Amino acid sequence: MSAAGESGRTQQMRARAQDLEQAAERATDPQERQRLKDQARQLKEQSEHAGGTGKPDIDPTM
Repeated sequence: MSAAGESGRTQQMRARAQDLEQAAERATDPQERQRLKDQARQLKEQSEHAGGTGKPDIDPTM
């Protein structure tokens, strides 16, 4: 996949995660709220991994 395509996909994932977070804030059912929050968190993690913007791995022994 090209860098531009990957960037677009990453942006879409982040936008979807934000939409899910907003839906979770509006949800009245606690189980639905938690489900939406979990989905948003998973998408954020995936987008960080796909976009390379996650925290760098640091070896604490160095």
